[in-house]
Amino acid sequence: MSQSSGERRLVRVDIENPDPATEAFVAHRNLLFTVAYEMLGSAADAEDVLQETWLRWSGVDLGAVRDRRAYLVRITTRQALGRLRALGRRKESYVGTWLPEPLLTAPDVAEDVELADSVSTAMLLVLETLAPTERAVFVLREVFDLGYDEIAEAVDKSPAAVRQIAHRARAHVAARRPRGTVSPAETRGALDAFQRAVETGDIQGLLDILAPDVVLLGDGGGVKQAVLRPIVGADKVGRLLVGGLGKVAASVSLRPARVNGHPALVLRLDGELDTVLTLRVEDGLISGLYAVRNPEKLSHMGRETALRR
Repeated sequence: MSQSSGERRLVRVDIENPDPATEAFVAHRNLLFTVAYEMLGSAADAEDVLQETWLRWSGVDLGAVRDRRAYLVRITTRQALGRLRALGRRKESYVGTWLPEPLLTAPDVAEDVELADSVSTAMLLVLETLAPTERAVFVLREVFDLGYDEIAEAVDKSPAAVRQIAHRARAHVAARRPRGTVSPAETRGALDAFQRAVETGDIQGLLDILAPDVVLLGDGGGVKQAVLRPIVGADKVGRLLVGGLGKVAASVSLRPARVNGHPALVLRLDGELDTVLTLRVEDGLISGLYAVRNPEKLSHMGRETALRR
């Protein structure tokens, strides 16, 4: 879904001998990446947006900039909006289900509950249902707590229009986001029970931890085999998982990891990273399973990604 590494423009930022522009960019880089990632759901595209942001920032007259952080966020938002509209067109031809790109995250992301919630796979999928400007306004207001005047400058709307967009986006997300707050301990408990059941082929144990209307989504991007449509229902999902993994049990390993601020499972096949499995938990049961297999989306699983608000 993103440009290949060969197509990307590589812009080097000199952090050893920084000038004021470089210092400001480096100081806010993790924040800018987080803004772009939450708007796009793609780490690769977020990195491209940061390259574009730096190109524009490096030509700005800093003497005319009152708030460097706000100015950088504004550039990033505008670049991300343009890319988000292009991504929408590219997703129309994507093979199978499109899922957000998983990130291996540091423990401090999980400690910021609101940040972890905002980058969870389930929430990013909810944000996918918003129009581009609605998504930008929601992210900047609800996640980063920017003022309406700042957001208005970033999305080229009036503050009054931004207030209306924010209200509409907030209601849209509230109707679709996971119900209630789930503690990390509850998520880990569900994940542990799920892992034990899958590894032992305990179909009843799996059915006990899956919600009756659980949904399994898979993203192979046309490169790796994955379910092309949502699989709905505990019995169908349970039997598919146990049956599929049972065929390759001798060469499969499942290990817990912290992905997008939440407990997840990483599946390796013959030692090679194959699938990242994140989940949505409601009322103690797994209501959503998201399996990313597309190799292009697994490149950020080799190192921790720093996210900031």
